[in-house]
Amino acid sequence: MAEERDVFPRARGRTLSAFREDDEGQWKAPFYFIQGADPQFGLMKAWAIGDCDNGGDEWGEEIKLTEQAVQAINQLNPKPKFFVLCGDLIHGMPGTQWRKDQEQDLKNVLKNIDQDIPLVFVSGNHDIGNVPTPETIDDYCKHWGDDYFSFWVGGVFFLVLNSQLYFDSSKCPELKQAQDEWLDAQLAVAEKQTCKHVIVFQHIPLFLQNPDEDHDYFNLEKSVRQELMEKFHKAGIKAVFSGHYHRNAGGSYKDLEMVVSSAIGCQLGEDTHGLRVVIVTAEKIVHRYCSLNDLSSQGIEKELMDLIKQN
Repeated sequence: MAEERDVFPRARGRTLSAFREDDEGQWKAPFYFIQGADPQFGLMKAWAIGDCDNGGDEWGEEIKLTEQAVQAINQLNPKPKFFVLCGDLIHGMPGTQWRKDQEQDLKNVLKNIDQDIPLVFVSGNHDIGNVPTPETIDDYCKHWGDDYFSFWVGGVFFLVLNSQLYFDSSKCPELKQAQDEWLDAQLAVAEKQTCKHVIVFQHIPLFLQNPDEDHDYFNLEKSVRQELMEKFHKAGIKAVFSGHYHRNAGGSYKDLEMVVSSAIGCQLGEDTHGLRVVIVTAEKIVHRYCSLNDLSSQGIEKELMDLIKQN
């Protein structure tokens, strides 16, 4: 385990050791990060055979795609501040037979990321279960770090949430209450402190296109969604980045943008395997989804890079 901790400076104590608030609490200059979602080792085979509950005994294709993502990120210049993976790291649910091998294979790929690019892990429903328990969350935390935490980068405040606690916390209500209390405290910090922006990462989107849309598997229940959107809006949060949908989507609630990114792995729509480049300037947050092939061959588009060079 010591070697793993060296490779992945994961979240402990509800913060990310890779970034110190003393160093990162003040705005310095524009920067960017890379968001990925749903490498989900095993889903492509399961989806192809139409058995997502029992399939998933092969994930060679996902290994190649995630290797391509890592290689594309490593060659970017300047380097991104961090690489965040917004959940469903693997397909095997807690207790399933291929889970351990999928986790190990993913770690073997991710350990090749440039050591100067911290990894930020977000828990997804396949990582902790559709109905998480204290045991499944504890297991996730042992492998990938805390299931929710905050950190500062360049004067910007980031919150990572366990969205499964908002989807179904029936088997761990006390853990949901703990996250709720923690989140309220973090949002109070966001309201009081002079951060340039506040950005949230979670696996399940608040909504896919419209804040008033019906609830289904791919978004949060309407009353839960409304409460969170109002909390986020009141605290001045500018954007929520998520995955889960395996397609690109998104919309706005007042001045809060909901950004839904498609997958590194299995696509359920017409999008390509890709990553999202997110530029953070003093005034705004600009993002673009890039295919792995384009990012590998062309890097980040000039108009986006020009935003980073602004003071």
